[in-house]
Amino acid sequence: MRLAVCCVLASVCALLLNSRVCHAIRWLALAKTDPSMPFNQTQNCKHLQGLVSAQQQLCRSNLHLMQSIIQAAREVKKTCQKTFSDMRWNCSAIELAPYFSPDLERGTRESAFVYALSAAAISHTIAKACTSGDLPGCSCGPMASEAPGPGFRWGGCNDNLNYGIVLGSKFSDSPMKMKKSGSQANKLMNLHNSEVGRQALKASLEIKCKCHGVSGSCSVKTCWKGLQDLGTIAQDLKLKYLSATRVVHRPVGTRKQLVPKDIDVRPISENELVYLQSSPDFCTKNEKLGSNGTQERQCNKTSNGSDSCTLMCCGRGYNPYMEKLVERCHCKYHWCCYVTCKKCERIVERYVCK
Repeated sequence: MRLAVCCVLASVCALLLNSRVCHAIRWLALAKTDPSMPFNQTQNCKHLQGLVSAQQQLCRSNLHLMQSIIQAAREVKKTCQKTFSDMRWNCSAIELAPYFSPDLERGTRESAFVYALSAAAISHTIAKACTSGDLPGCSCGPMASEAPGPGFRWGGCNDNLNYGIVLGSKFSDSPMKMKKSGSQANKLMNLHNSEVGRQALKASLEIKCKCHGVSGSCSVKTCWKGLQDLGTIAQDLKLKYLSATRVVHRPVGTRKQLVPKDIDVRPISENELVYLQSSPDFCTKNEKLGSNGTQERQCNKTSNGSDSCTLMCCGRGYNPYMEKLVERCHCKYHWCCYVTCKKCERIVERYVCK
């Protein structure tokens, strides 16, 4: 009897593990990769955390890309946590990669944001690596044929967005294209949100210029097309997160599709994030829902936004504490050419949620 129970428990654990093994953003665990690890031998690919077999194969055939992909994983972690530092959900679950808590496994709007940011980040990092000459397989993006306007000329090095998107999507989407990659609804949701991230990346491509002319007159400008930084793209995706659409997986014509749960008469826009499961309010700790709660989180007493003590603390109140800050002050410029500063201390009042 005891043996049978153990076998059942082992089977359940294995099932849970396998469901997580197919999680398509497990590659974010690459953020933990030792910076000194070399990528000059294909056997190194099997030692990387979070990769499915298709990604390991891509690693073996594209060793030169791996440093960029690892950098993308680090950027996703840093950018997500910074973008949501002023909200109850602060992207802390991303630290758990390659396995995640339910807030990123249940098809929530939080997972929608992370999928979109991850897809944008990997293509962004690869495109930038092409521009900087760090990748042997690519260079600058193609130059436009028409001039941007009078007094303008194309020059510099365009960010190679097309190359970044092709290689980035091939790596990040491959787990979702495996036969055993979770439910069809989750797969469609994750693929859709990843594409939303890439659309946001494309929208961030802008004309950047450098002035030329006598005495800085800027009579001529050399221009190129460059991507905005990932933090700016993340802010755009955050707005999409706040207005995300809840969807259901139901028959439409001859096949099942994702359609809005409440307004199923309109198709889903290619630029809107979608989610399948509602999120908790993240006020109190609930491991089953992936909520860490906001107890001991710092809040802003004077703010009216999401970081305010009223919203962050969910009406529970807050406690003040004093913090000593050491800052540079009384800085003086010395000819030529250095600056000296003193160190000043000041006491500031901080607040944390009860």
